[in-house]
Amino acid sequence: MDIKRYQSSWAREIADLFHSAVHAIAKDDYTQAQKAVWAPTPPDYAFWSQRLANKRPWVALINERVAGFIELDDDGHIDCAYTHPEFQGQGIASALYRKLEAQAKEQGLPRLYVEASKPARRFFAARGFAMVKRNEIVRHGVTLINYTMEKSL
Repeated sequence: MDIKRYQSSWAREIADLFHSAVHAIAKDDYTQAQKAVWAPTPPDYAFWSQRLANKRPWVALINERVAGFIELDDDGHIDCAYTHPEFQGQGIASALYRKLEAQAKEQGLPRLYVEASKPARRFFAARGFAMVKRNEIVRHGVTLINYTMEKSL
């Protein structure tokens, strides 16, 4: 696995990865309606291209294929952290997180924080993040649940 900074040639593949990852989440965590408002079909490729150009995430590659990505904002906010369903359970998210945390420490950030989905909550808790609050976000009349979590560095 290689971890590299975002390149614009990966925009469409990352948008598809995000869509696939959200729609692969267990039905016990989110309903089809919740997934549909979180990651609409088809993905908005123009939106993703612009977003990724601004965010410049770290991207995990396996055999030249995008396997995952993670974003760090200047204030320590982790906005997106996703692994392609075909590559989950192989340590990709962990490797991306280690890269992100090292970058945050280099930048002198005092803390990291995230709005974690139900399955991501377990991932971040295992890395020392504490729960701050439960959030309810309403999109197109559908309520999504996530959790604000933070970690001091």
